[in-house]
Amino acid sequence: MTEQRPLEKYYRQPQVYIKLPSKGRYYTPEVFTPTETGEIPVLPMNAQDELAFKTPDAMINGQATVDVIKSCVPNFLDPWQMVNYDTDVVLLAIRIATYGETMNIKFRVPTTNEEQEHTLNVPALLEDLARIDIKDTTTTSKGFKIHMAPLTYRNLTKVQLANFESQKMYGALDSSALTDADRAKVYRDTFDRINKINFSLLVDGIQKIVTPDGQEVVDREQIIEYCNNTDAKTVDEISDLLGQLRNQTQIPNLKIKGTDEQIKQGVPATYEVPMTFDNSNFFV
Repeated sequence: MTEQRPLEKYYRQPQVYIKLPSKGRYYTPEVFTPTETGEIPVLPMNAQDELAFKTPDAMINGQATVDVIKSCVPNFLDPWQMVNYDTDVVLLAIRIATYGETMNIKFRVPTTNEEQEHTLNVPALLEDLARIDIKDTTTTSKGFKIHMAPLTYRNLTKVQLANFESQKMYGALDSSALTDADRAKVYRDTFDRINKINFSLLVDGIQKIVTPDGQEVVDREQIIEYCNNTDAKTVDEISDLLGQLRNQTQIPNLKIKGTDEQIKQGVPATYEVPMTFDNSNFFV
């Protein structure tokens, strides 16, 4: 006899279907399960998911976000490997599925510094991001063709953790218990750590280098050696170019028009507000 489960039909169901900016092309079957239509279902958060976002340690190390994505977007089997192109889209879709299609963001008006609120149409934003044709190659001024490897959520979390630790070390510089020698050591350690983070971010962002004479290099050790031994100007150029590729799916600034009264007070007729989302209030 089949067990009766009368509550099962009341379980949460997909509320949103989204297309990933990456189109899933950077994922292996162990990381992501594609669909025939290219659209993947997104479920609303359950009570356990909401509690996960209220656990500070899990938020800092990224585990809470990974657990919620696995719960709400079952097609992602290993969210740690989700590329940076898809992160904002997935999190915005989870928010829509849980709280609805609009989202209020607060910002400060330039000049007057007064706080205002704007209602954002999130589905329209997702549609714009999904239409972006992602480019993952670039060429330096010296003719080196760089094939980019998108940063994974694990990479990004490592960077965020390292920056968090660096900020704590900088905070320690204000301690009256530190001698000048101790402060100098903390500063050196922090500076070295930031340099290592930036270098790691650079190398992790390179999948392949094609030399001006057509030779392809994919060996990681050779790429590291090249970045260590070429001139600083070339490294800076590669870093800038990779940064431009990473930002292809960055949510654009919100354009706001000043009111007549605000313009009289010196507020620009139009100004832009950065679209940054704080995890402390994003999922509330």
